[in-house]
Amino acid sequence: MKKPFVIWAALALAFTVLMSVPWLVPHMGWTVLVGLLPLLIMERLASQNHVKHFWWWHYGCFVLWNAVTTWWVAGATVGGAIFAILANALQMSVIFGSFRWVKKRLGGVLPYLYLAATWMAWERFYLTIAQISWPWLVLGNAFADTTSLVQWYSVLGSMGGSMWVWATNLSLFGLMVALSDGCMARWNGKARVAAFGGTVLVLFGPMLWSACIHFSETGEPLHVVIGQPNYDPYEKQGAVPRAQQDREFLALLEQADWTQGRPTLALGPETFTRGVYTNVVTQHETFIRFQEFLHRHPQASLLYGAIAFEPRFSYSSPDPCAYDMGPEPDGRHLWLLGHNSAILTDTSGRYSIYHKSKLVVGTELTPYPAVFVPLERFLFGGPMMGKDIGQKEVSCLTMRSVRSAQDDKVPIGAVICYESVYGEYCTGYVRKGAQLLAVITNDAWWGDTPGYRQHLNYSRLRAIETRRWVARCGNTGVSAFIDPCGRIVSRGPWWEPAMLEGNVQLLEGCSFFVRYGDIVGRLSVLLFAMLAAAAILRPNLLPVKGKDTRGRKRR
Repeated sequence: MKKPFVIWAALALAFTVLMSVPWLVPHMGWTVLVGLLPLLIMERLASQNHVKHFWWWHYGCFVLWNAVTTWWVAGATVGGAIFAILANALQMSVIFGSFRWVKKRLGGVLPYLYLAATWMAWERFYLTIAQISWPWLVLGNAFADTTSLVQWYSVLGSMGGSMWVWATNLSLFGLMVALSDGCMARWNGKARVAAFGGTVLVLFGPMLWSACIHFSETGEPLHVVIGQPNYDPYEKQGAVPRAQQDREFLALLEQADWTQGRPTLALGPETFTRGVYTNVVTQHETFIRFQEFLHRHPQASLLYGAIAFEPRFSYSSPDPCAYDMGPEPDGRHLWLLGHNSAILTDTSGRYSIYHKSKLVVGTELTPYPAVFVPLERFLFGGPMMGKDIGQKEVSCLTMRSVRSAQDDKVPIGAVICYESVYGEYCTGYVRKGAQLLAVITNDAWWGDTPGYRQHLNYSRLRAIETRRWVARCGNTGVSAFIDPCGRIVSRGPWWEPAMLEGNVQLLEGCSFFVRYGDIVGRLSVLLFAMLAAAAILRPNLLPVKGKDTRGRKRR
């Protein structure tokens, strides 16, 4: 039978559209619940017709999906975008190819369970220990702009959404196969009711669960002022002097209502300033100007982003990613380790600092330093300035309390940019006591593309998972206030200087997801290991070269 090229091309197009729409069109997350069906149908046709080289078809589908949803990365780096699209699609295709191999070893529904478990185990790897990590297209993220359907993320997290996607697609696919093969005609009434009823439950059950969840916890109010300075990141370092940037940002904050004397948290964006040395933070020019502002508003605390350098003196490199600044008179070398940091200070002059841990590979992170640092030394003469090794312990910054007790502190989770994509990582802030998540970011690198909107929506998922208010400050937008149900209460403009102010609530309770973490991801890893072992240890189920399924010669 000839390869049905037109049908396959139509299925590939349907897969790309259905899987991409949730990331591009508001309130369309539900399409992913049927988005995998075209790919599964295509694979079934290929198996039935013994098509060779089918790998190129499913790899092409994954390339198209990645390209349509994340092409905007090219706004920052064309080479990085091409690599991210092709490499991420390759990993997806390897998973799908291993599923096709498992079909030869295991029968029935087990290969499809393997496919779902392996995919989610890979997502779990991306979200936890992988140093080269790009979890943007985790299937559960498809509902980031359809949060009314996934209020139960406070229990299962975004990986629960991935499980829902796979369960729905596989249930519908199973019904389609049963109908096309005529198996359903042989089922009795109870079996048919169970099959259809189970599929309906899998599809609509999570929606009903979400509709039944009503979060109503309240806490102490806190006034928050967000300054959105709107500097082009490609020009801000040379085009606008540091002093002018500081003054223009503080002028935005001054537009807020400071007459009521209420405790206020003011937010600045990620990497607002640079050249901060961690041993002399208070001597930095931006810190001094901010102190002048805080003395005019003693009820305020100010949180802002900075490129910080940690100096270390030693005879040899204290860290594989440290940058050698040269020898000192005593023979020791000054080594600098760069950090993308958040600094929180108040009128007392005290400050706390947090270094970003989940880093962007290449621009911020040198992954697997034992391999890549020597390569950088060979190509560039040393590690690239500002690189970090990531994977630091999560910690909270503290501001003065809004309560009467003077020694009481309010823990704030300072989530820096890319960290807001990692759900279980963000729960670490809450476990450390964070009563509010403050996301500071700079999404201007990609221009006016879907990228910054997708990033904003991921903060909505973190709000649901942690059941915390989120105050989000972007250099060029979109700055916003998000409630614990993932609703955007107010938002600023894109690519305009703006000041946004509002009241949030400081909450102390812990959601199920915060307390117990990613249960779905851990179970997926276990199921993947069990099914992979079963497939490896079991003989091939397909007859080959005159032998039956048990390897015996046919007569």
